Amino acid sequence: MEYTVQKLGQLAGVSTRTLRFYDEIGMLRPARINSSGYRIYGQKEVDLLQQILFYRALGVSLENIKAIVSEPTFDGSIALREHRDKLLEKREQLDALIANVNKTIAVTEGSMTMTNQEKFAGFKQKMIDEHEKKYGEEIRANYGDEQVDKSNKKMKGMTEEQYAEVEKLGADVT
Repeated sequence: MEYTVQKLGQLAGVSTRTLRFYDEIGMLRPARINSSGYRIYGQKEVDLLQQILFYRALGVSLENIKAIVSEPTFDGSIALREHRDKLLEKREQLDALIANVNKTIAVTEGSMTMTNQEKFAGFKQKMIDEHEKKYGEEIRANYGDEQVDKSNKKMKGMTEEQYAEVEKLGADVT
């Protein structure tokens, strides 16, 4: 099936301006230009647009997306698996925060109690996950899985004061 800019925009839920911009920066070129001068997109471009939108949903910059999808070794199937893994990771983080919010609601309504450690468990897990994403490979290579896992466990066991201090130190460093 072939699509004009307008039809592809409607299909994908993006503006025609966005599609024209993607063409302008060389990230998503139309398959061809018809005799009337309209951009025409085929299945290959539809699939590529889906990949681009997955990366955008994960917060990847357009510059990085262009570099990724322009790579000669780019494999759509592998990219989809990576998207899924990242989305599952985000879902785990959100589930932990939602559980924390639900417990906090129950506490404020008086139907349960919550320790101070429980109040910050979701935030600690989020911090651990962010650090794993940013530095995990390097840290695990330098210190080993066992040491990193111990450190993460220690992080989860921090008191409210210790957690606040780590947050403060992190803010001071950046």
